[in-house]
Amino acid sequence: MAFLTTTVDAGVAQVRLDRPDKLNALTLPALDELARTARELRSDRTLRAVILTGEGRSFCAGLDFGSVFKDGPVQIARRFTPRPWLGTNPFQEACWAWRRLPVPVIAAVHGHCYGGGLQIALAADFRITTPDAQWSVLEGRWGLIPDMSGVRSLAQQVGMDTAKRLTMTAEIVSGEEAVRLGLATSVADDPYADAVALAGRIAERSPDAVAAAKRLFNARWSSSPRRTFARERLEQAILLAAPNTAIIRKASGSGDGAVPRFKKRLLP
Repeated sequence: MAFLTTTVDAGVAQVRLDRPDKLNALTLPALDELARTARELRSDRTLRAVILTGEGRSFCAGLDFGSVFKDGPVQIARRFTPRPWLGTNPFQEACWAWRRLPVPVIAAVHGHCYGGGLQIALAADFRITTPDAQWSVLEGRWGLIPDMSGVRSLAQQVGMDTAKRLTMTAEIVSGEEAVRLGLATSVADDPYADAVALAGRIAERSPDAVAAAKRLFNARWSSSPRRTFARERLEQAILLAAPNTAIIRKASGSGDGAVPRFKKRLLP
């Protein structure tokens, strides 16, 4: 049974975690499907943005321990083994695969956002949450740590003291508090509608420039100034020669306010 439902309309993929009777809790097959879906979307050069959300009352309540341990220790151990060409194991890739997409990923969060669900949300570029959503690094309640790329994601979003507190206490914070802490980007009564609006605004820009911006920030956010400046120069030089940039120049020079009609994303 599929865990995700995916539709693509006007270049925006809508990916829904679709196990509402279990609050979209994660099974081992669900982890595989998350990574596989991200990989398939990555190859679509007409794609402009992805919206991740959950069906029913929750975004994702984390790992379904009953289901996972029912699959047996062999299956769990197999998914702990990293794949050298990726640098992640299947648990981690279920989240980190969304970072690998060249288009922005927007998580629309409501209800529960626990454990592995929180780590999926943190893998998105933007997180829009209802004010009363419940966010938690819940692994600490089970004597565990976030190991689905969550430590890296937390380090990029919040201070070390906050990351340690959330991980060690497994406390639950509201959507409003998640924004204040830096876990989430913004609050909305209807986060999905806000995600659609944000995806639409991004889709008005050159897909090559958007992809370059995501690559640059992801690759150089914590690097030295020298390495950052070098990557800036490289990305800009490529964009200056890109056909989609030429389309913008032509539309701007026409003086009639024409909206640029971009080609599909031409850069990786």
